[in-house]
Amino acid sequence: MGYYTNKVIWITGASSGIGEALALALAAQGARLVLSSRRADELARVQKACTNPNNVKIVTVDLLDTVVLGAKTSEALAVFGHIDIMVHNGGISQRGLVAETSMQVQRKVMEVDYFSYVELTNHLLPHFMQRGGGHFVVISSVMGKIGTPMRSAYAAAKHALHGFFDCLRAEVFNKNILVTVITPGYIRTNVTMNALKGDGTPVAELGHNIANGLPAGKAAVQILKAVAAGKFEAYVGKNSTEKLALLVNRIAPNLLQKIVRKQVPK
Repeated sequence: MGYYTNKVIWITGASSGIGEALALALAAQGARLVLSSRRADELARVQKACTNPNNVKIVTVDLLDTVVLGAKTSEALAVFGHIDIMVHNGGISQRGLVAETSMQVQRKVMEVDYFSYVELTNHLLPHFMQRGGGHFVVISSVMGKIGTPMRSAYAAAKHALHGFFDCLRAEVFNKNILVTVITPGYIRTNVTMNALKGDGTPVAELGHNIANGLPAGKAAVQILKAVAAGKFEAYVGKNSTEKLALLVNRIAPNLLQKIVRKQVPK
């Protein structure tokens, strides 16, 4: 039996990209899954593609609909009677200069990428504490550690995740509740297709760096290794430049700022 065999794992944003890849990989390792996103038809497609689809259930969730997140948590818990691992993965990206990005977009990205994670965590945390254990897995981004032009809303939300979950990790460490924050670099998904421009319209094109990024299936393998090892935080990707940027930001942030300034559109 492997680490994930028979574990009950709830994945948000499971209808595509990293979430879908994690679902397929976890199902193959014998996990029992609760898959969530807004799109029931796409979740059904992922469910059908999983090993042993009978052990994969669907709970549709719109992360913007904060009023129902408590009820959705109860619904997810009722599927198999408990949850071992919560994978926070649902989200939206953004592409636009600060001066051209509306407050509506800033708030929407923060609501989906940060506040929904906090609210679902608050609803699920009592269950973990009552059971004497659990694991929160948070899919952040390299943008959660550094900031580059055209990403203000996205980077702000991802930075916030690191602060919140670092605090939570310290608070619940002695209660056998783990927190792993994943910082992916460029992963080959539709993230830029669905990203919001400053006016709220979708970018609707695949960025060059994303198109050449690490395949989502390979990202899932790296993520699951980090989670099984109980790591506090882990970079996922293939680009040595991303790793170097994280290192430079830590030891020479002024140098990184000089580099990223060159990325401002002319």
